[in-house]
Amino acid sequence: MILKNFIVFEGIDGAGTSTQIKRLVDSNPEKFFATAEPTTGETGKFLRRMLGGEFHVDEKTNAYLFAADRCEHIYGAGGVIEKINSGKTVVSDRYFFSSMCYQSISCGEELPKLLNSQFPLPEILFFFDINPEISLARVNARNEKKEIYEKLDLQKRIAAQYEKIISEYEKMSDCGMRIIRINAALGMDEITEIIKSELSK
Repeated sequence: MILKNFIVFEGIDGAGTSTQIKRLVDSNPEKFFATAEPTTGETGKFLRRMLGGEFHVDEKTNAYLFAADRCEHIYGAGGVIEKINSGKTVVSDRYFFSSMCYQSISCGEELPKLLNSQFPLPEILFFFDINPEISLARVNARNEKKEIYEKLDLQKRIAAQYEKIISEYEKMSDCGMRIIRINAALGMDEITEIIKSELSK
C-alpha cells in the first residue's frame, strides 16, 4: 500500500536529512508538514533517551518499541494520516527503513522485517547516500553528545544494510514507491535544488 502525499527522507547519521527537511518545509509551510521518528510521543521520548545511552534494553525489545512508536506515528491522533487528510504533504525524517537497517544489525533481519511488514510505503523515498566517514565527521563537528549508533564501525554496517534494503525495493517493479538517491556529500544548496526539482515532477 502506498500512502499518497507521504515523503520519507532516509540515511545514516549525519547524512543531512534533517537540514533538508527543514529547508523544504520552510519553503512552503502551508503545504508541507515535518515529522520524525522516533516521535515526540511518550514511546518516542523513551526511545530517544535509550538512543542517548541513558539505559539499555534488549535489542528485540528495541525493535518492538520502534514499531509501536511508528504505529502511533502513522495512525494515532495528530499522526501522518490525520495530517494528510487535512491537506498536508507529510515529510518524515526516517521511517521503517531505518528499523530494517539499524535494528537488523543487532537482532537480525527477520524481526524488524516482520514488525514493519504492514506499514504503508511512502509515495516518495529520498535516500541520502554518503560515506560513513564523511557523515560521522559532520556528527563530530556538532560537539553534541553522541547517540549509541554514532560510531564508525556501526555506521559502516548500517550503511551497507541501507544499500541492501534500498536496492531490494528498487528491484521491485510493483512496489509503487518512487525512490530517489541523493549524493549527500554535495553542498546543501545543490541538494535542496535536486529535491525541489524531483518534487516538481
